[in-house]
Amino acid sequence: MALRSEHFTVYVALCFLLVALCTLTVRASGGSGSKVLSLLQPYDFLYYSGVRAYYGEEWAKAAELLEKSIQTKEALLRARRQCHDGCVASGTKAFNKLSEEGSLWDLWALDWIQQKAECLRFCIGHSVAPTGQLPVSNDIEYEFNTRNPYNFLQVTYYKQLEKLKKAASAAHTYFVANPSHLEMRNNIEKYRRMEGVMEDDFQDRETEKHWVLYDAAMQHEASSDWLQAAEKWRACVNETLWRIDECRVQCEVSPQLLPEDRGVDGVDGAFEKAALSLSLLSCRQSCVTQVATRPGRISAQEDFLPTQLEHLHIAQFKGDVSGALQTLRSFLLFYPNDRDSLDNLQLYYETLGGDAESHGIQPEIAKYVNQSLQEKSLLYFGVENLNFTFTDPDLWTPEDVVPESLRENWAEKQVINEKIKEGDQPAEVDDSGFYAGPVPQMGVTITMDDDALNGTNRVVLDGVMTEKECDKILQLATVAASLGDGYRGRRSPHTPHETFEGLTVLRALSQEGLVDQSDTRLLHELGERVRTLLHSYFRSPSGLFISFTHLVCRSAATEQEGRMDLSHPVHVDNCLLEPETKQCWREPPAFIHRDLSAILYLNDNFDGGELFFTQRDAKTVTARVKPSCGRLVGFSSGPVNPHGVTAVTRGRRCALALWFTKEKLYRDMEREEAEALWAADGQSALKKDKEEEEEKEGGATAGRNARSHAPKERSRGRNAVTGRKDEL
Repeated sequence: MALRSEHFTVYVALCFLLVALCTLTVRASGGSGSKVLSLLQPYDFLYYSGVRAYYGEEWAKAAELLEKSIQTKEALLRARRQCHDGCVASGTKAFNKLSEEGSLWDLWALDWIQQKAECLRFCIGHSVAPTGQLPVSNDIEYEFNTRNPYNFLQVTYYKQLEKLKKAASAAHTYFVANPSHLEMRNNIEKYRRMEGVMEDDFQDRETEKHWVLYDAAMQHEASSDWLQAAEKWRACVNETLWRIDECRVQCEVSPQLLPEDRGVDGVDGAFEKAALSLSLLSCRQSCVTQVATRPGRISAQEDFLPTQLEHLHIAQFKGDVSGALQTLRSFLLFYPNDRDSLDNLQLYYETLGGDAESHGIQPEIAKYVNQSLQEKSLLYFGVENLNFTFTDPDLWTPEDVVPESLRENWAEKQVINEKIKEGDQPAEVDDSGFYAGPVPQMGVTITMDDDALNGTNRVVLDGVMTEKECDKILQLATVAASLGDGYRGRRSPHTPHETFEGLTVLRALSQEGLVDQSDTRLLHELGERVRTLLHSYFRSPSGLFISFTHLVCRSAATEQEGRMDLSHPVHVDNCLLEPETKQCWREPPAFIHRDLSAILYLNDNFDGGELFFTQRDAKTVTARVKPSCGRLVGFSSGPVNPHGVTAVTRGRRCALALWFTKEKLYRDMEREEAEALWAADGQSALKKDKEEEEEKEGGATAGRNARSHAPKERSRGRNAVTGRKDEL
């Protein structure tokens, strides 16, 4: 590849300077061996050693090594940061000469690089062992990012009975980052019941302070305590900036391998070095994404810093106008053309007069924005000219930073951003592909539609079941439903004031002799009946498969006074609802494959238990549905339909919950198992008739063999009842 212009040559040179600055530190591993024992050892080796001791059931040794691995990693990050800060001034004189009178290729540039690299080499070499300076594997990075050392630690401390408090803390620390880990959830519940373990012992050992401040600020804001809210938001902004800066520093000083050069004049080698320096800049850009991702989440909160500034501005406006003006100006660095902010700025000018000019911009915000824009310019240059891949983490990136050839994708992001800035509620947009249509079945009526339910893709149908059918399924639930079924055996998964029983088609089928199998067939048929109705009503262009069917009964306990809880908290079926930001993360442990949800009610002889829909804030109720026999509620499973169930304060509420998917891969295999068993039984009946005829004709031996195989096949199928349950 030929160099395209003198400007491009300068760019490659600049990239080389950047990469040289960070990669020369990797070659700092030739220190003296006499001080190795006093230096920081490789934390990955300590971790592997701790895991080996764990599997050898050397609990005390395992705990010691695992703790050392965590402490050593933290100490390594601190050492790198201290060295970076201590070497900032190195080479300043040479850099000033470079800026004033030299070119990027002259000796001043080399002197600047050399002095800073020597400083970092010397500093890190005096605190970190040579092997500790080497990069760790991606597997180790993943283990620590997911807090897996604490998973091992909670067991090692549990095995040492005098350390149950430490076990509880380790379990909680791991669970914060792995909220879908049901075994750890159960372990925590067990620790709570153990003697000597207090609620204060469940401490997150890796608490991220900016999220603590964020949540505290939201709480003060919700209670209209604007003074405290402003204080927490200000602290949250500062802590977020510090966390981002800490991450960016680690990008610079962490060891990176330099690709082999292909000769002094090798153009390809120059491009490899340029690509490596772009990777460094991309790492720095990704820091905002890392900081804006809550522990246990995959997706980051978009516009994290600008959002905090907006909240801070609102809180300050209630009592600190001068502070609100400074914050507003800082926010305008991200969105200089935001209409509402410009109107507010004009209002401040009119209110404060000439004094408004004395309130400047927060310098930390200005520094962050300027650095980020410079990095984006280089990265987009690499995307356009070097086939470098870069995903911009920010919505606020201005148009003039993005090359014209790349602005099509950028424009799509701006459209999303404009919708957010205009105050559009995300819940008003439904991308499920469903739209309302007629009801095909005689006797079924539309009781409530989108308008009556104040939402999108919601419907209530009556007449789906007869009273006799409701009674048969209620009787089936009474006889065969298991306490806690569907909730990992937990009697009260959502509230201690109610007990939960559940039953699937296959589990009902496995209880031959206890239940009337015609009722089981009806339970199975109801799923297909609902699928046909909703598939026709919502007129999905693609096929619709039953994903899961669950007969659930919720029974009120005797103590009902003063209940403030819900029978089922507000949630969304295929994403994780975050009411504070009104976002819904389509990621596990949510059942992201679900497209359509339905509830078929069986009775109404109880108090409470109403289904209700809300906006994304999980507070503003938009519609309520009272259960009754044969009433079906259907709705799309995405973020347009947050819903919950009010407390059941008397009696027993039973309903058939169903979920549907457009993806055949996620169809309910238990239904197919049940269908296969029924088919086998039917085939056995045919064989029995034939055998009886053969017996009359002297063919008894073949008949006996045929009969003997059918029960075995049925038994194998029924023993294959799976443990797949619904946890949302």
